[in-house]
Amino acid sequence: MPPTKAIHQLPPATLGLRTVKLLEGLPAAVLEDLARRCAWRRYEAGQTLFTRESRGREVYLVVSGRVRINIYTGSGRQVTFRDLVPGDSLGELSAIDEGERSADVVALTDVLAAVFSGGEFRQVLREQPDVAERFMRQLAALVRQLTARVVDLSTLGVQNRIHAELLRLAREGAAGGTITPAPRHLEIAARVSTTREQVTRELSALTRRGLLEKKSTGLHVTDLATLERMVEQAGLQA
Repeated sequence: MPPTKAIHQLPPATLGLRTVKLLEGLPAAVLEDLARRCAWRRYEAGQTLFTRESRGREVYLVVSGRVRINIYTGSGRQVTFRDLVPGDSLGELSAIDEGERSADVVALTDVLAAVFSGGEFRQVLREQPDVAERFMRQLAALVRQLTARVVDLSTLGVQNRIHAELLRLAREGAAGGTITPAPRHLEIAARVSTTREQVTRELSALTRRGLLEKKSTGLHVTDLATLERMVEQAGLQA
């Protein structure tokens, strides 16, 4: 894991907060106040925002760039939970319960973030009921996502977990089922708890069947309906 580098403090910018999902719909005057109350930080690609079991309480609002949430096991194996993009937020759990960080977060690209202290974030939730309700909905969605992932890991074989992850990425991507950029095999392996070699074999098999196609824009799933049926059938058989 790359060492944490020095962050760059930046002046407040209301425009960046307009893209944050938690803050959608807030009046301009409120956003201007929030922009003054948070710190603006820039991180370089590969830089660690925070590490698992650290004692930070800050909440990060991603204004630009992408970050990845990982956990590294005692043996050094990487388990990837999800990637966050502009508009997403992270670090809320420690801000709420004042516990240790539950994962490592690293910048995949250069990142600009608005950062609230834990106390400021809780104050915003008290001041802005709409933000508090949206935050509760995000937490509920996260619990549902993690529950579904536990079920997949507990009931599906490696092959089917790879299919399910490809389907999820294709649905989140551009119209037509193109995953942009094409994920590295190691990244998929970290998401579904398997090896890079197993992912390579399965992607090659799907390519031979005509269900996957490499394009300049990314990895294209040519038949989302068929892939979805494969995932559903695997779930019924589990």
